[in-house]
Amino acid sequence: MQIDNILSGIVSKKHFFNVPLDYQQPEGEQLSIFVREIVSTENQHLSLPYLVFFQGGPGFGAVRPVENNGWIKRALKEYRVLLLDQRGTGLSSLINTTTLEHLTPQEQADYVCQFRADNIIRDAEVIRAELANNQPWSILGQSFGGFCVLQYLSAAPEALTEAFITGGIPSLTRQADDVYKATYKRVITKNNDFYHRFKDADILIAELADFISENDVILATGEKLTVEMLQLLGVNIGMEQGPEAVYYLLEQALINTAQGRKINPLFLHQFSQFLDYNTNPIFALMHESIYCQQFHQRGANWSAHRVREQFPKFNYQKGQRLLFTGEMIYPWFFDQFEQLKPLKAVAEIIAAKSDWNNLYDVDVLLQNKVPVTAAIYSEDMYVDMNYSLETAQLVDNLTYWITSEYEHNGIRIDGEHILDRLISLSRKKSIR
Repeated sequence: MQIDNILSGIVSKKHFFNVPLDYQQPEGEQLSIFVREIVSTENQHLSLPYLVFFQGGPGFGAVRPVENNGWIKRALKEYRVLLLDQRGTGLSSLINTTTLEHLTPQEQADYVCQFRADNIIRDAEVIRAELANNQPWSILGQSFGGFCVLQYLSAAPEALTEAFITGGIPSLTRQADDVYKATYKRVITKNNDFYHRFKDADILIAELADFISENDVILATGEKLTVEMLQLLGVNIGMEQGPEAVYYLLEQALINTAQGRKINPLFLHQFSQFLDYNTNPIFALMHESIYCQQFHQRGANWSAHRVREQFPKFNYQKGQRLLFTGEMIYPWFFDQFEQLKPLKAVAEIIAAKSDWNNLYDVDVLLQNKVPVTAAIYSEDMYVDMNYSLETAQLVDNLTYWITSEYEHNGIRIDGEHILDRLISLSRKKSIR
């Protein structure tokens, strides 16, 4: 059944596709993959090329458009845009505690490990065959979506006319430990910037950390708030407008009452909205696997947790400055977050897994013919600029734009300009 919806300046169509859970067993269990096709109202009757958007993550559904603005506005000038809910997310077959509860931990691990970038690209190829009649199309990847772009360029470059990447060029060769060592250093810099900007943040956070340590503080989602959990707010400080949001949250955490200082119920509600671990379990289960390759012959084995030992500043002590952490996954998540607790055993199995497939083919990328343009953010807290530049030297026909104007999620803030810049770079390259 075809469903058309009208948004502000956009016509939206829903598509569902059946794909194998495991492409090595194509006749086995099937998944449903959802794609939202959008086109501007003025172009709805035109035959336009497709641009497929790969969302950041892993484990997050594609953006839900509200109106024709931002990067979507620029894209819809010349494309029909496909917003892909990657397997396990959005309206595609979901992964969460409910959908996995009928499986044993080992069965859960075998299932979840089918939700990497390689199968996301295989899903895209099924969709291209059915929706685009196997015609090549353009792709755009933000953050982890950029990792998907490099996998697509490795596995099926003949499917692509051009590729765009924003804040998401992965290392092709480095292990997870290397990535997290670099990440902790950048997170320290972002912490320093945060405390420099917000002069009373030290006092606000110290008071809140003391209160949490001395009292049982229960969040709206049912967890007991811990200092370690408080540090996780740092995942937001590397985003555009993220430091401001974190500061304003902390500013209202404690209130004066007739019984003394108390936790603000508003804070308890809003805090849970700043973290996605309960609602998007793929991120906690599979994030470290995006840095694992077959030739490493080792698993991530809680890389961020192990590497943290080299940065003792992150181990908060009363009287010291609290440092926020960033995009790190820790084993204690599966002891503290309510929706992750049932997944503790599968998380341990995945962390120990060492026989991951390679996601990138350096030999293919060295001979890449697909025009690729990428925005590299020099101040990016999540994706190391130096590692991105290393990769850029290994991908032929890749042109990059380095800028300090934006944080990691710049496409959300100034997407029309960023995508226009990348498209212009691609067109100039094609002319040459």
